[in-house]
Amino acid sequence: MYLVCGEALFDFFSQPDSSAQSNKVAFQAIAGGSPFNVAVGLRRLGVESGFFAGISTDYLGKRLATVLEEEGVRDDFLIHFDAPTTLSMVAVGADGSPQYSFRGEGCADRLLSIEHLPVLDASVRGLHVGSFSLVVQPVADALLTLVQRESGKRLITFDPNVRLNPAPSIELWRDQVAKFAKHAHIVKVSDEDLHLLYPDLEAATIAQGWLKDNCQLVIMTRGREGATVFTRSLGNWSVPAREVHTADTVGAGDTFQAALITFLTERELDTPASLPTLTRQTLTEMLDFAVAAAAVTCTRVGPDLPYRDQVV
Repeated sequence: MYLVCGEALFDFFSQPDSSAQSNKVAFQAIAGGSPFNVAVGLRRLGVESGFFAGISTDYLGKRLATVLEEEGVRDDFLIHFDAPTTLSMVAVGADGSPQYSFRGEGCADRLLSIEHLPVLDASVRGLHVGSFSLVVQPVADALLTLVQRESGKRLITFDPNVRLNPAPSIELWRDQVAKFAKHAHIVKVSDEDLHLLYPDLEAATIAQGWLKDNCQLVIMTRGREGATVFTRSLGNWSVPAREVHTADTVGAGDTFQAALITFLTERELDTPASLPTLTRQTLTEMLDFAVAAAAVTCTRVGPDLPYRDQVV
């Protein structure tokens, strides 16, 4: 079982104007949040997952819990708070890329603290962390404490998924990303996030810095250009993207992340000790699988992640 940690929220997607009345704006609300999507994505791909998060007791929080139950994600790690659910207002550009604006101050997903950290048994094979839960308190300190505690026991995967709206200080993001990357075994990051974090550095330079600690693999997603893997001993190389008609790219990175974990789990390679044994061929197959899964999500509106039989 994989325990995914971080925020759960509702994405409010603006809809085309269907009314001449300027005092009305149409939205479609979809359950989301990067870690939430990864937990759901793992289940859809056939991997048991649980979700460790603060979740609201309000109407939207109950809907999030219902989605997790319907998707088969374990909910016994949820911590319930009488606080609002975070809202993310999403506008999708002409190229399918989303722009986010968050309403989350004082909301339930931010209220996790160190005292809420669960005791994990051997059934939990790995942890995944990422997104703005890395930089808002007290949840950021709680998750950092958790990965520090567990990095010697089970696989840790990490996706910064930088969102400046909840925390606009890029220096804070750099500091927190460095702390989490130090304890992760696999870092997955988009080229956009790398440019935001380190605009004056080459991707290979950043990756080699991360690979000096626990990290065994750094994987950079590059949108329509595919994905690149950086390794300790095999060098770095890329695979191309799949050609699809893109509806939007919301959830594509989360799908990619879930697919990486799924590929390793299916082959019983999902341990820190297994990562140094992976061959170039196996790593290429892993990237191809993750690219294929992300491509399916790109053909759909919103974070509608694929099921295992839909990824070929």
